[in-house]
Amino acid sequence: MGQKVNPLSFRLKTSLTAPDWQSSWFANKYKYPILLLEDKRIRDFIQKKLSSAGIVATKIERSAKKIKIILIVSRPGLVIGRGGKELEILKNDIQKLLTRSSAKINIDIQVEEFRNVDFSAKLIAEKISYQLQKRMSYRRVILGAMEKSMGAGAKGIKVVLSGRINGAEISRREKFSQGTVPLSTIRSHIDYFEQPCLTRSGYIGIKVFLCLA
Repeated sequence: MGQKVNPLSFRLKTSLTAPDWQSSWFANKYKYPILLLEDKRIRDFIQKKLSSAGIVATKIERSAKKIKIILIVSRPGLVIGRGGKELEILKNDIQKLLTRSSAKINIDIQVEEFRNVDFSAKLIAEKISYQLQKRMSYRRVILGAMEKSMGAGAKGIKVVLSGRINGAEISRREKFSQGTVPLSTIRSHIDYFEQPCLTRSGYIGIKVFLCLA
């Protein structure tokens, strides 16, 4: 079972260390699709605008008159800017993405620092993708990323590549793993992320499973 479902949704709110919902709000059946699309627009915009800040997660909480956006990033200085200037620009840009029904709602953005970049499956996957696009050796890139995570204190890590690896004409799937990654154990703290990588030969899919506890 653990091999066939998303490891994050499989463990939602099962323990204190388990992942929590990325969106926290309630809406009726008419407003739900509108707010869901708004959340998607906000996340895509933030990921594109602040890709250099190392975004780990974007959490959105809604109330009647307020939208609270919690950004967990590895470089908070790039998001806040000098004197909070960049944060105000980000608020104004997000305000333009909202629909008319949400146009007058206040936006509150909180920035939290993520200290250890080797403990985030998202940052690891994005780094591997960037290095593969630069035509670096995929074995060296993956083994280097795995050694860094294990050296930082992770219990285990598994990386799966699929596609035209190393420019091969026939696509294949390769797995790399170190330590233990118990995907069927709900109590284990697993971080997971999927990242597509567009190389000169075509797309390569990257999956990173990271066991933290």
